[in-house]
Amino acid sequence: MKEIKTIIDAYQSADHNNERLALATVVRVEGSSYRRTGARMLVSNTGRYFGGISGGCLEGDAFRRAQKAIAFNHPSIITYDTTQDDGHEIGVGLGCNGIIDVLFTPLNAEDPTNVINILASVVQTRVLRVLLTITGSSNEELLGRTVLFNKEEDFIRDFPISDLAEQVVSEINTAVAEESSRNITLETQHEQIRVFIEVLLPVQRIAIFGSNYDIYPLIRIAKELGWEVSVITNIHKADKLLFVLADHVIHYANLQQLNADRFMACLMMAHDLETDFRNFRFVVKTPASYIGLLGPRKRAEKIFQRIANENEPVSEIDMQRIYAPAGLDIGASTPEEIALSIVAEVRTHFTGRKGMSLRERQGTIYGNG
Repeated sequence: MKEIKTIIDAYQSADHNNERLALATVVRVEGSSYRRTGARMLVSNTGRYFGGISGGCLEGDAFRRAQKAIAFNHPSIITYDTTQDDGHEIGVGLGCNGIIDVLFTPLNAEDPTNVINILASVVQTRVLRVLLTITGSSNEELLGRTVLFNKEEDFIRDFPISDLAEQVVSEINTAVAEESSRNITLETQHEQIRVFIEVLLPVQRIAIFGSNYDIYPLIRIAKELGWEVSVITNIHKADKLLFVLADHVIHYANLQQLNADRFMACLMMAHDLETDFRNFRFVVKTPASYIGLLGPRKRAEKIFQRIANENEPVSEIDMQRIYAPAGLDIGASTPEEIALSIVAEVRTHFTGRKGMSLRERQGTIYGNG
């Protein structure tokens, strides 16, 4: 989502009277690739570009293809095949060993339904959204068409290929259930239609309950990842820098302002048992998907026992989202290393991964599981 926001900001700040732009989007990947579907690069006819679609091996050619899309005002799909042992093939030098389809779409600033405007309309939402892009069709007017899925009945009515609308809805429901983008190929009477179903998850949010010096590395790492950071503390005693670094600084007496949802991680970092207990008791009643407690396991057990004594024991279901002590076992000892271990664990939680070394992983790096 950070890259999407960067591209939206660049697009919205462009001088559309004197500058024309196109968007390159990775819409299909087979095999190995540095970036996955949904990676984007915004290209200007002035020579500027933002974002990326690979580790650098494809950007040069993609830049030229995007310029061509601008010049001819026409979308196109280009397939980059890095599986062949051909020294003239783009990307072979990096040994990517994958097949990558990239959609190049010229952007009309006067079209409110162009893909950047659609992305801008959903980037701040706190619910999962779905974009559908037609990536294969002999109909030039359909290629590159992007539609935002809202209500099922509206989609069935408005999808440009009405005969396929109900089949596409079924595929959308599967993608939403798996929270994973996918490509589908459908048959009409005349041709095959390829559609990229892109699942957009809300921006990752993290709430830090505390104000000591060790929260600052955590804030900086989270912000570098594009996460939205809230800090809950005594705002009357908070350092001014905190208001610069964090997106939100909330007074501990106003916890309801947090508006926690299932895409939020919460961390108890007050270094005071009474404060952490009070904050944990609040957080465990929210939908926050990850709840972390800093400190030794015995400290967390004291909090759990105290809640049980108040006839509000932590349920087995809730224990699945509680990490105590918080963080992956990377041998962390400094505030910076501890922040790294916590952020890495939060990421593994939300992606359903184990946090193990990639050399021990079976199958592809990006595969599920």
